[in-house]
Amino acid sequence: MMTLYELAKHFRLLSDLEGYATEQRAFLETFLSQEYLLKEQKKREHLLRISGIKRVKLLADFDWTFNPKVSREKVGKTHVASALCYDAVTKGTQTVFVTLFDLTAKLTKARSVYSLIDHYAKVPVLCLDEVGYVLPSREHADCLFQIISKRAEIATTIVTTNLIPSQWGKVLDSVTASAILDRLSMNGTFVTFEGRSYRNKKHGKSS
Repeated sequence: MMTLYELAKHFRLLSDLEGYATEQRAFLETFLSQEYLLKEQKKREHLLRISGIKRVKLLADFDWTFNPKVSREKVGKTHVASALCYDAVTKGTQTVFVTLFDLTAKLTKARSVYSLIDHYAKVPVLCLDEVGYVLPSREHADCLFQIISKRAEIATTIVTTNLIPSQWGKVLDSVTASAILDRLSMNGTFVTFEGRSYRNKKHGKSS
């Protein structure tokens, strides 16, 4: 396929549309359409590579017969979070999917904590998975608050956890936990998932 630079050698200025014959305009429109689609595909592939989504999950993949108590709007939390992030990527939106454990590890290794906070604060869609499986240090908890606070009412934030709001004090100090929950509740929605673990079902285990 010819590039735009190669194409320019054979055509006049693209702004002079009236100067093209019908067949030339048809060819150019087809070429530009293909170039646009290819560019968008490469963009989505790049966004997926840097998103942190380890396995592509779709809502259509969920076994609705497994747990009748789970409605089609409320599937397994990590499954639905991953599916939402993937959907954002397919729409060309930069997305980051990261567990709290991995986030604290990145903060520990970061040369510039402030730059990392700024990165997570500005990404359009951020999913923080498995809050409650690791006890962050006071410094890491403060970083988490800064990230969520900067994102409040500006960008989309998804958090998955096995803890109800009143239990957040088990992994964060009460003041920080309350402040983070306050920011998440701004135009946010808390969704509770009940019933057996879908992940355990897939591995032949019971909850």
